Amino acid sequence: MRRGPLRPDPEAALGLVARTRQVAQIADITAHRLYKERDPVFVAGAEVGGIRTIVAVPMLKGKELIGAITIFRQEVRPFTDKQIALVTNFAAQAVIAIENARLLNELRQRTTDLTEALEQQTGTSEVLKVISSFPGDPQPVFAAMLENAVRICGANFGNIYRWDGGAFNLLAAHNTPAAFVEYRRRSPSILPAPGTAYGHIVATKEAVHVADAMTLEGYVERSKPGLVAAVELGGARTFLFVPMLKEDELLGIFTIFRQEVRPFTDKQIELVKNFAAQAVIAIENARLLNELRESLEQQTATADVLEVISRSAFDLQAVFETVAESSVRLCGADRAFIFRFDGELLRMVVAHNASPEFAEWVANHPIRPGRHSGSARAALEHRTIHIPDVLADPEYVYGAKDVEPIRTILGVPILKGDDLLGVMMIYRLEVRPFTDKQIALVETFADQAAIAIENVRLLEELRRRTEQVEAQSHELVKLNQQLEQRVADQVGEIERMGRLRRFLPPQVADLIVASGTEKQLESHRREITALFCDLRGFTGFSESSDPEDVMALLRDYHAAIGETIIKYSGTLERYAGDGVMVVFNDPVPVEKPALQAVLMALEMRDVIGALTDKWRRLGHDIGFGIGIAHGFATLGTIGFEGRFDYAAIGTVSNVASRLCDEAKPGQILISPRVFMAVEDAVTVEPVGEFTLKGIRRPLLAYNVLAAISQKVE
Repeated sequence: MRRGPLRPDPEAALGLVARTRQVAQIADITAHRLYKERDPVFVAGAEVGGIRTIVAVPMLKGKELIGAITIFRQEVRPFTDKQIALVTNFAAQAVIAIENARLLNELRQRTTDLTEALEQQTGTSEVLKVISSFPGDPQPVFAAMLENAVRICGANFGNIYRWDGGAFNLLAAHNTPAAFVEYRRRSPSILPAPGTAYGHIVATKEAVHVADAMTLEGYVERSKPGLVAAVELGGARTFLFVPMLKEDELLGIFTIFRQEVRPFTDKQIELVKNFAAQAVIAIENARLLNELRESLEQQTATADVLEVISRSAFDLQAVFETVAESSVRLCGADRAFIFRFDGELLRMVVAHNASPEFAEWVANHPIRPGRHSGSARAALEHRTIHIPDVLADPEYVYGAKDVEPIRTILGVPILKGDDLLGVMMIYRLEVRPFTDKQIALVETFADQAAIAIENVRLLEELRRRTEQVEAQSHELVKLNQQLEQRVADQVGEIERMGRLRRFLPPQVADLIVASGTEKQLESHRREITALFCDLRGFTGFSESSDPEDVMALLRDYHAAIGETIIKYSGTLERYAGDGVMVVFNDPVPVEKPALQAVLMALEMRDVIGALTDKWRRLGHDIGFGIGIAHGFATLGTIGFEGRFDYAAIGTVSNVASRLCDEAKPGQILISPRVFMAVEDAVTVEPVGEFTLKGIRRPLLAYNVLAAISQKVE
């Protein structure tokens, strides 16, 4: 059997179908010109397949040819019209099946897209919640990120690596095969060698997406041991490496792997990039908090200072006063001063144990960095200055010695890296140098003062960043809730639309859905026009015909009247076999419902008349009759959960059905009330009185002949 595209000769059966969009039959292909000219397809069909008679039926969607059905006989015996009609019916069913499959696939794709979007939003929300819950510990954040990324992206496992400037080190792993984990444990540092994904990211800071690792040169030539281990120990085939960047600085790599060849989609890649950005936030938060914790740990040297710093995180003055007091007390000094540097001058912020007059003098004389005093020299040189006796130091000319008898001084700069924040100064009124331990203690206090200053800055920055993260998290939760509600509303609307379209015209169903309520479908009483129609002779036809022929006739019949019902805004109350009942003026009001029903009946008679002519040519003696009545009925949905119908209960329904029973082929019998409503728009003929089953008195009926005007005023 030939597979793949087929371009048939224009005179072949399929060529004729493609050219004419009509059924093509070749009674004997060996008598065909193409066979006589030894066309390969004809020769193979006849001599290999034994084909003699062939018929090809087009599969049409409107005027568009979407395929064909071909059947063969291995003898010269043309197919009959009935057989061709049956295949034509099958072709129509195939077109319907193809279109249904297309629509279903579109619906599934939309549902999948919405589900993926919801999963991604939920995953991101979960990660943000973990970041808020563990601001100083990135490991739970990494675990949540990897779990969500692997699950949402349909991967098998994932890892996060930290870049230290020279190598990558494993930070976290999720579902990574044990053999591959053991390999990484033995070789924890990964060098970014050229020709590897790690090297590419270091060089370009761009993501790496590999569809099949087994096709890479490093694996084929086994020149990259890490790649070989990932494939053979981890089962990795498709993988995605995304750089974790702080601005343009590389902090690490976020990786996920599939153990099959199945590239990641653009949406999945963007999701992993988002997780990588969140990982950077978690690392940076942890860094800031760890700096804070290290600062607090350094302050344990002196319990008093630690206590003040912990109690006065935003009160530098309290910290400075405690540090000054502790320095004087623990180092046996007489006075202590703390200066803050404003970029130009040292200005006093604390004076401990100094007289008010001397403190005021120092405050009024800010110090410029230089050689003239101990604090000025410490600020200038960014190092500790110890002067055992200022009177013996020729460079010391600070005027304070003339105000108070200063002798031994110790000045320690308060530094953050190379940045000068201030100076701590203690002194004695006697010549008594400070010991190395005392100097180290004051240096520790200076470090603690620097830490306190930095803590205030970091805590303020951390507070602002935490508020930003919480605001983002709240916004994301709100967006997720809105998305969930939109999905639920859309699904509910689709379900309602499908339920309503089973018995209402599309425009009526759309109107009810748009109104947001199905109150119109609740049980109620209303004046309506009921139309009942069926086929004459259908029972005998169905008993004597093949089921396939019966189904084909019903399909044509229902299609014809269905289009007419929709055109005239009728509500399909029920259909059972050949019997169909339609109501007008409910659930949506219709102006002049009786006239609308009669005009629809006239068009139905014309449409079905064409079909009955066709059926008679096929040997089926089938006619068509209609009954129409007008009156009050109780209407609403009936049935059970999962299967509801819209029904009209009342005498008007029975009268329409009984008139239909009495109608001869081609007749449209209407009740007196219908006649009174339409007598100016149609021509009729009386057909006498009928005694109808279930109706107490005989009923005068009229047969509608034609419409005076087809327009409904």
